[in-house]
Amino acid sequence: MPIKVILFGATGMVGQGVLRECLRDDRVESVLAVGRTPLGVEHPKLRELVHPDLAALMSLPATRAQLTGYDACFFCLGVSSAGMGEETYRRITHDLTLTAARALSSWNPGSTFIYVSGQGTDSTEQGRIKWARIKGRTENDLLTLDLDAYMFRPGYIQPLHGITSKTRLYRAAYVVTKPLYPVLRRLAPNHVTTTEQLGRAMIAVATEGARVHVLETEDINGTASRL
Repeated sequence: MPIKVILFGATGMVGQGVLRECLRDDRVESVLAVGRTPLGVEHPKLRELVHPDLAALMSLPATRAQLTGYDACFFCLGVSSAGMGEETYRRITHDLTLTAARALSSWNPGSTFIYVSGQGTDSTEQGRIKWARIKGRTENDLLTLDLDAYMFRPGYIQPLHGITSKTRLYRAAYVVTKPLYPVLRRLAPNHVTTTEQLGRAMIAVATEGARVHVLETEDINGTASRL
């Protein structure tokens, strides 16, 4: 049966890739993109919910009706921790994610929630690397909710089909590394993936589940290959 999906972060590089796959895949009936800015994309499957403050949006009385009745949430919203204080990064990475997830666990209990984390995330929450520690806490807290929660931990992500990062430094890096991707894929296949594979893997997990709730790059790529 086709699924209805809520997508956070559809303007980012990963979110763009996930949205593309959702709109192309018959397993997805509809997509509600939740974000701060309009996508500028029109498609029969796609509807948007735009608000400048997503944390405030989740507390509005009208939001519940708009986000109820969905089978899965793909949470692709995220920021780089570079140059950002720990409290600010925690507020965006952990607090906003949990605000959305807690609301959805109440409105759509038992639904699938897929969180894009990252390779090297620290599940112990004790390490010295800020982003890894905070994402570890986010993962752990998500797993306590009334959701069928899955953590995606991709390593290097190659953007495909004209998709670009919103971060200038990352855009430049992808231009430089693009010719090297075939080599990276051969030398370290368990550490590289693409925006297309991420999107396909999310749809597969939302429709069929997965054997583990924390998916590293190898798991993501294997799941994406499911028919």
